[in-house]
Amino acid sequence: MRMLRWLKNGTRLTFIAAVATWMILGSVSAETRVTYKSAKSTSSYYQMAVQIAEAMKAGTGGNVIVTVEESQGSVQNVKEVANRSGNYVFTTPPVLVKLAMSGKKMFKDANPKYQDIRSLFVIPSLTMHIVVRADSGIKTFSDLAGKKFLIGKGSFGAREAAKYIKLFGLEGKVKLVDVELNAAVPALKNGQIDGFATAGSYPAPNVIEAAAGTAVRILSMNDAQVAKTKRTKLVIPAGTYPGVDQDVTTTSLPVGAYTTSAMDADTAYQLTKTFWEQKAAMEKNNAWWKAVTPEGLKTLGAKLHPGALKYYTEAGISIPDNLR
Repeated sequence: MRMLRWLKNGTRLTFIAAVATWMILGSVSAETRVTYKSAKSTSSYYQMAVQIAEAMKAGTGGNVIVTVEESQGSVQNVKEVANRSGNYVFTTPPVLVKLAMSGKKMFKDANPKYQDIRSLFVIPSLTMHIVVRADSGIKTFSDLAGKKFLIGKGSFGAREAAKYIKLFGLEGKVKLVDVELNAAVPALKNGQIDGFATAGSYPAPNVIEAAAGTAVRILSMNDAQVAKTKRTKLVIPAGTYPGVDQDVTTTSLPVGAYTTSAMDADTAYQLTKTFWEQKAAMEKNNAWWKAVTPEGLKTLGAKLHPGALKYYTEAGISIPDNLR
């Protein structure tokens, strides 16, 4: 009898242990891990990546865990497609995706894995801001002639600003101040410069800082000027920055979140669905998410992952044929 009782107890314990193991394994298998390659840790895009990671965890009840990796730039993000597998998500401007898939410029290696890049969703664009002191007398680009203007060094914003100065007939006419962009706000407030150029998702922190206690104006472009830049037109709504009470027409460089065909459809669906469902919550803490709309999907430049396409179809969101 004792032996029988022991066997019964042993069987019961074995059964309990098996159930516990099954529950543990079930919880582990239910958890999906994703690597999200973003930008330098000091950039706004790294902050966005952290916000997306938090949103994914909250929106899926912890079933999707996103690990954010720092990056040295968008080109690196794309090139890592050649060596990554599974749930690799990265951010980059669509123009680089197009170059990679066509094997041009910095992607002349034409790695066949570039053809596996698939789109998920859009994130805030890099938006050009031409900020000037309101008392500088600068109201249009032509008014920059003879003024002290800071564009910074080495960044996308610096390159764009230099290009625009040339395109708008101001080359050699603007007094360019050769210092780093992080000196722009104090220099503007102290009257050492008349204006500066910066690129970032709006509302940009350094523009908010510049407008705090100093009357500023953000220069607006006409359609002909936007066309010359060959960039995407973007309108910063009135009231985005203190004292800027009119819409500002400027240019932007769209940015998207991408993966590859190695990601399974269920994961891509869950990522895409959760991103859009959590966007309103993210907006409460960071206004730059308000600029993201389904309309921006047309800029992505690579076909949607089938899992992402499934979500957009269910949500009734219109998708261009070239992304299907």
